[in-house]
Amino acid sequence: MKKKILALSFSLVLIMGLLSACGGNNAANKGANNAKTGNNGAAATTETDNSPVTINMFTASPEYTDAFNAYIAEYKKVKPNVTINLEIMQADYNTVLKSRIAAGSTPDVFQTTAGGDIDTFAEYSADLTNEPLAAAMTDAVRANMTSSDGKVLGLPVKGNLFCIIYNKKLMEEAGVTTFPKTTAEMDDAIKKLEAKGIKPFANAYKEWWVWKHVFQHFVNAAAADAGVSSKDLVNKFIAGDAHFKDYPVLYNNFFNFIDTTVKHGTDKPLERDSNAQVSDFASGKAAIMIGKGAWDEEAIKKITPDIQIGIAGYPVSDKADQATIITGADQALRINKDSKVVKQTVEFFNWLYTSEYGKQWFSNVAKVIPPIKDAPLPALDMPKQMNEILKTEKSGDLTVNYSLDTFHQKFGELMQAYIGGNKTKDQAITEIEQAWVQLGSAQ
Repeated sequence: MKKKILALSFSLVLIMGLLSACGGNNAANKGANNAKTGNNGAAATTETDNSPVTINMFTASPEYTDAFNAYIAEYKKVKPNVTINLEIMQADYNTVLKSRIAAGSTPDVFQTTAGGDIDTFAEYSADLTNEPLAAAMTDAVRANMTSSDGKVLGLPVKGNLFCIIYNKKLMEEAGVTTFPKTTAEMDDAIKKLEAKGIKPFANAYKEWWVWKHVFQHFVNAAAADAGVSSKDLVNKFIAGDAHFKDYPVLYNNFFNFIDTTVKHGTDKPLERDSNAQVSDFASGKAAIMIGKGAWDEEAIKKITPDIQIGIAGYPVSDKADQATIITGADQALRINKDSKVVKQTVEFFNWLYTSEYGKQWFSNVAKVIPPIKDAPLPALDMPKQMNEILKTEKSGDLTVNYSLDTFHQKFGELMQAYIGGNKTKDQAITEIEQAWVQLGSAQ
């Protein structure tokens, strides 16, 4: 078994996502006391509570600049002595973060993916296990922020939802009153849609990251069929002890689904990026959008405000109960444990994640799914439908968190080569399995 040991050679990936959150004054004071006693894993500063303090945040979410600035301005009312400098970068974010860490100038707060990267960046991250902000997280989100040795080392950027998104009106026009839960039902729905002249799928296969969002649903089903957890199955692939041919849902169903979306989808799928896919779906050029999630709702409704959106799990097999939506948190903020203002930074995030302002900020300002307990959902269709679905059905596992994005990016590139005709199915699978061993883990 060959694994790459990652020190500062971090994956050069697109970090998409949204930022996070807010919390309460009493909790913030408690967090400050915890910081003084060293609970966050870093030395406390010697400044008094009223001394001027500057916190430098380095993130990769430009679409939330206004929302971030809103909570920064609000915190200034709570702590006038604290200045928060927000620096946002997207395309070259990981390259710049890597160089800053290597140069010993790690930002006070920085952003990474969750899951496997919680361990990758563990040596730079303050331990937040005993902080009020950790207690405020939902159980699923807290698990996504926890290292392999049980420490909470990240802050959720947001809660998330991964699912199929469909146009209710177009489905009803085709006579599909209930979204398909099995592969046979999906085949039937495609026939009905096309009989009405409706294109079934809007794709965005130019993006490497949409592939992992689709694939994780099939991994969950393969794990269930094998009687193991999704994490255990992924670890078997990383160890080189598992192969696609041993799991029909991966070897057959996943590739059949991709072939179906290409055959019955929008033209030139390798030229359609995320924005083009949203436009295709919102304008009614296709009935179903795949590889995406709740973050796209506002963009869709900017194009067609009255569109009737539905969400569903992927029909991955002939078992209806395997068509599940997936929830959790895939992006994390990290507090630099060696920051000179670590105490004040922890205090700030305790406020963000536990105050009444913070609970409202997620829903009303950022308009994202809150990653914390007892916060209202945003006034959007997809989060509301998610909430209703989870009353009677379980969420699927956020399987993308069990492999690093170094692997996911390679996986996406190999799948692009497959649908572009440059690799056969078996060639793509062989290289995916090799990439999982070489790139899937930080250890």
